[in-house]
Amino acid sequence: MDGKARLILALLMSSVMVLMVTLLVTCLNLGLRPDVVIQWAKAYFIAWPVAAATAYLILPTARRLTERIVARIEGKR
Repeated sequence: MDGKARLILALLMSSVMVLMVTLLVTCLNLGLRPDVVIQWAKAYFIAWPVAAATAYLILPTARRLTERIVARIEGKR
């Protein structure tokens, strides 16, 4: 996977994951109060760059590890 594709994949995956997790945790912690969207947005915009950078850096290692796990499951070693 080239650099552009890896970056786009990391941005998209992390965005969706962070959106769901921060929304869930914000609602669980604060409840459905009037400022929940503002509080969620703050959490999202803090967490997303961290998650995107982490996803970009870990993607090659995660891909290799996934290939090794699948090979073991399929008995190909």
